[in-house]
Amino acid sequence: MLLVEKPFDGVAVVTLNRPEAMNALSKALRQALRQAMVELDADPEVKVIVLTGAGERAFTAGLDLKELSSDPLGMGAANATDPAENPARALLATRKPIIGAINGVAITGGFEVALACDVLICSTNARFADTHARVGITPGWGLSQKLSRVIGPYRAKELSLTGNFLDARTAYEWGLANRVVEPGELMEAALTLARQMADIEADMLVGYKAMIDDGYETTLAEGLKLEHERSLAHNVEVTPEMVAARREKVQARGRSQ
Repeated sequence: MLLVEKPFDGVAVVTLNRPEAMNALSKALRQALRQAMVELDADPEVKVIVLTGAGERAFTAGLDLKELSSDPLGMGAANATDPAENPARALLATRKPIIGAINGVAITGGFEVALACDVLICSTNARFADTHARVGITPGWGLSQKLSRVIGPYRAKELSLTGNFLDARTAYEWGLANRVVEPGELMEAALTLARQMADIEADMLVGYKAMIDDGYETTLAEGLKLEHERSLAHNVEVTPEMVAARREKVQARGRSQ
């Protein structure tokens, strides 16, 4: 149902593994995802997490509607605030960078899970759709607010008020995806990026991600103040010797790229 692997130092790969159900987010899968994120966030050997879906059809089709149809209380999951029920919150509660390797469709709740990642690498098979309005459910995992902040309110309204699919190339052009690759190259591209991030010290990754996210939720003036305060607190611990040693590594990396 959920696969967790550590292909090399510093990186974990989490795979939603229900390909027969388009990796739909059943109650058990949502709980397993939350537990995995808690454990990986606490694991000192993991710096970066890659999240993907099994197969090439779907990243995830969102909530398991078949399961919900037999559970009169199941629709509460659409508005759940508990990360064990709300996978978007489970990802957002994770301090470490999460790379979404979007292998297929990310529909409705699946779209919300994708938006909770920090970086999106898409296969050409990837497609995004917000079908909340078409099925008569109001989004409760953040899509109505996050999507407009990523691609702008006009494009967000076009997608959400039609339920139309957005292909991977257009998602890239609109700023939703970082890059688009062929299906066979998806995991290699995601793992290469994860390896590059994992080369950074763990506390720097966590602190910098938080500074970007926390600042983005404020005004520019408040964000600049936040950056100044956190920068002062961090940089006072940095010595010239530490900078010199890291500078050598940065220069060597620049010569090799």
